[in-house]
Amino acid sequence: MSAFSAERYLSGLELFGMRFGLERMHKLMAALGMPQRRFASIHVVGTNGKTSTTRMVAAILERSGLRTGSYTSPDLGSFAERIEVGGRSLTATDFAVAVERVSQAAELVNRTLDDGESVTQFEALTAVAYHELARRRVDVAVVEAGLGGRLDATNVIPSKVAVLTSVGLEHTRWLGTTLEDIAAEKLAVVRDHGCLVTGRLDADVETVVRRVVAEHHAEHRRAPEDLGIELRVRGAFQRRNFALAATAAAAFRERLSGWGGAGPVDRDGALLDGVERAAAELELPGRLEVVEQSPLVIHDCAHNPPAVAALVEALAEVTAPRPLVGVFAMLADKDAAAMLEMLLPVCRRVVFSSCGSSRSLAAEELAALASALGHEGEVVADPHLALARARELAGEEGAVLVTGSTYLISDLSRSLRAAPVLAPVR
Repeated sequence: MSAFSAERYLSGLELFGMRFGLERMHKLMAALGMPQRRFASIHVVGTNGKTSTTRMVAAILERSGLRTGSYTSPDLGSFAERIEVGGRSLTATDFAVAVERVSQAAELVNRTLDDGESVTQFEALTAVAYHELARRRVDVAVVEAGLGGRLDATNVIPSKVAVLTSVGLEHTRWLGTTLEDIAAEKLAVVRDHGCLVTGRLDADVETVVRRVVAEHHAEHRRAPEDLGIELRVRGAFQRRNFALAATAAAAFRERLSGWGGAGPVDRDGALLDGVERAAAELELPGRLEVVEQSPLVIHDCAHNPPAVAALVEALAEVTAPRPLVGVFAMLADKDAAAMLEMLLPVCRRVVFSSCGSSRSLAAEELAALASALGHEGEVVADPHLALARARELAGEEGAVLVTGSTYLISDLSRSLRAAPVLAPVR
């Protein structure tokens, strides 16, 4: 199977849609020889901050001497980007070989399923990740859950440590209509006698955390808001994510070595070195990412109100005092009005666009929502032309913020993905 064929195979599976349940995944793992049991793992769940936190935990552990892999979603350029070993994405060749192996296993599994049932795209991708991480003999894999936790395809790993980044009202059709319901779905990844790492949470979510920790006789470890060290990445929300990641990395290493530190970077010299190096070296594509300097162009994947609130809070660190022009595209099933209400006041000019998803809100509809909020802007449906127009409006001394949907960032950033997204470990 070529790299092109691998991508085409996985893209074709999207036609089967989203189907919850772990039966297919358990069968797929059995057909592949149970690869998920051949490495230790940390499971990251939550509404926002999962990808950043996953990459941060992996970077810290890799730099503290462990052979580390990670699995995140979605990608910004190709499916292969979702799987990393040592901070580097899989090569196209390795990815294609792994996809071919999983496609063969999926064919066997599909024969055992009822009519109309088949392995989904996310299940196949997760199987590719677990197969390749096992083949590459990683010591630990840091795994980002897709949607929820309890019935998410990733939830076949016996993780020593689980991390909850945040809980917000999302995907209520599948996860429940209250914060407590959603938290319970996400926290179903906590294992007996394991460790759950959390940061600041809503009081209703804390109630669920206490119940789940008690039911599983698990340790609950709270991360500080900020470790007080300088990060290469910007934003208060990333400082919170990094503190969460360092706490999770410490919890994992304690279970590995039994030294029992009192804090996220105490007593373990290797971990301390890993934290400091990751803080200085880590880059996060699509998260307050500066992709151009003149004008300053920033990509951010914020796609729901809490993520936009965190973005707006952090913007001044990157853009001030430059006047800001926004390029916005959003999905129809997101609360676009709430996001616009926060984004529009910080922008001098706005260009409304669309993105490469069947769920994309039309640029004209986005503009109409903005108009109802008292703000006007230009409509340029093609995202590349929208960015070009925004750069023109900003001028060399201005700044452009591209945000609202991961699909929008993906549309615009494929050409930027030639280099590894993490600085190689030195």
